[in-house]
Amino acid sequence: MLMSRSAYYAWRKRPAKAILAASLNLYRRIKTLFKKSRGSLGNREMIKAQRKEGVVVGRYKVRSIIKSLGLKAVQRQAYKVTTKRKHSDKVADNLLNQNFNTVVPNQMRAGDVTYLKTEEGWRTCIHVV
Repeated sequence: MLMSRSAYYAWRKRPAKAILAASLNLYRRIKTLFKKSRGSLGNREMIKAQRKEGVVVGRYKVRSIIKSLGLKAVQRQAYKVTTKRKHSDKVADNLLNQNFNTVVPNQMRAGDVTYLKTEEGWRTCIHVV
């Protein structure tokens, strides 16, 4: 792309575009809302929050401001329950009581079940000792 020398110097002399006060206020609002939400608001939720405050702004304007500020929304992971405290499953009695010494073969047996995820689906691995 060729440009004449005079056009280049005319372009350099031009003052930089000043950000309007309303746009600057919008930048500040978006930044504070993002901090209040701990980085979880995206552009659509940001618009809803702006409208609750009485500020009417378009989705693409908010999206471009978020992008120019370098803000990225982070989706929080849902809490996952790992154990059940109040389960109705019956717990078996401890008959061996950690005493694994036997007098006669096959007097005591212990077992375990393990579930393995494979390409074909879940498989069960059962151990009997």
